[in-house]
Amino acid sequence: MEMRRLRLLHSLACYGTVSATAEALQLTAPAVSQQLTALEREVGHRLLERDGRKLRLTEAGRVLVAHAEVLLDQMAAAEADLVALRAEVSGTVRIAAFPSAVAALMPRAWTALTARHGARLQLRLTEMDPSDGLTALRRGEVELTIAHAYDFLPATLPPGCERHELATDPVVAALPGQTAAHEGAEATEPVDLATLADRAWISAPHRTTCYDMSQRACGNAGFVPRIVAECGDFPAVLALVAAGIGVSLMPRMAVRHIPPGVVLHPLAAPVTRSVFAATRRSGTQHPAVQVVLDELLPATAPAKPTKSQVTIALGGAPVGQ
Repeated sequence: MEMRRLRLLHSLACYGTVSATAEALQLTAPAVSQQLTALEREVGHRLLERDGRKLRLTEAGRVLVAHAEVLLDQMAAAEADLVALRAEVSGTVRIAAFPSAVAALMPRAWTALTARHGARLQLRLTEMDPSDGLTALRRGEVELTIAHAYDFLPATLPPGCERHELATDPVVAALPGQTAAHEGAEATEPVDLATLADRAWISAPHRTTCYDMSQRACGNAGFVPRIVAECGDFPAVLALVAAGIGVSLMPRMAVRHIPPGVVLHPLAAPVTRSVFAATRRSGTQHPAVQVVLDELLPATAPAKPTKSQVTIALGGAPVGQ
C-alpha cells in the first residue's frame, strides 16, 4: 500500500466526497478516483460503495481509515522529532479560534511569540466556530484549535486528538441597569433565572452552542425564554440590553467592554464553559506547536495543566468536563 493513497482515503473520510477531497488537495476528481481504485486493487477489498449520489466507506474502508489515522500520526511524529533536532524553533502554525478567544487570548500570545521567535515562527489565524475548528484540525487544515464546551453540552474531539484545558469561563446574565447614564458594571449578587421568566430575551442565533446553552439554562430554571431578537455579535447584544429591549446570557470572556446601562450578574445556578486547545496527538511533539500552546496556557490559566488534565480522545469519544 502506498502512503499517498492511504492519505487520500483518509482525506475522503474527512471531506465526504471525491470532489471536496480533490479541491482540498488541489487534485482533479478523476485523479482522486483513480488512486482510490488503485488502492482497492492493492488491498484486495472494496473500500467505497455508492450511497445515492455519494460514496461511503465499506467496513474494510473504515478499518483501513482507522489504521491510516495511526500511520499518519506516526509520520507527523517522525517529522516533529526531526524538526526538534534544530537549534531554533521555526515553522508555520495554523490556528483556528472562536471569536471571543481571538480577542481575549491571541493578541498577547501572538505578541509574546513574535518577540521571542521573530520571523522564524509564522502564525496563521482563522476565526472559526468550535465545531468547524475541530473539523479543520482532523482534516489537517490547522495544527491547533481553540474551542469551548459548556458544562451540559460536552464537546467531541476528533479521533487521535488531545484536549489541553486553558480556562473556565462563567456565563453571566446581562440585564438593563437602573439608568442608561451610569457606566456598565458587574454586580456581585447572583440572579435566579426563574425571576427573568417573564422578560423578553435576546439570544444567539439558532444552531449555535450559545443558543443551545441559553435554552438549556432557562429550561433548567423552568421556563422557555420569549426571544424577541437573535444576534451573533455580543457587543450588539449588549447594546440591545442597554436599550431595554431584553435580557441575555453570555460567556464572560465575550464581554470586552460593559456599555453604560448594562449590569452583568453571576448566575445563582452557575453555568460555565470550558475553554481548551486541541491538537493532534502528535502535534505537541512539534516544537513550533508546543511553544504556541505553552504561550496560551499562562495567558488563560493560573498554572499549566498537569498531564491528568489532558484528555486523549480515541474514536471520537465524548470529552469529559
